[in-house]
Amino acid sequence: MKTGNRDLLVLTKYEVPDPIAMEHEVTLLNNLLFTVENLHTFCIVNEIIDVNRYKIIQKPYRIQQMIRERSIKPFVFIFNKN
Repeated sequence: MKTGNRDLLVLTKYEVPDPIAMEHEVTLLNNLLFTVENLHTFCIVNEIIDVNRYKIIQKPYRIQQMIRERSIKPFVFIFNKN
């Protein structure tokens, strides 16, 4: 499994954390984030608002197409559904 190179801030309730427990926690977080962070999930939780055409694009394959375009027109926004 590929481990991503990322910066994580892990807050604990213990003043001096156990290094083995902290390493285990970071490994679990990396595994969780590896399964969740992908293009398909990104396209499901976001939508594109095109103000030029007055359209909201929600289909994942259309979002992928628009993200991969080299030049994006002004007033086209990626909007998180949350």
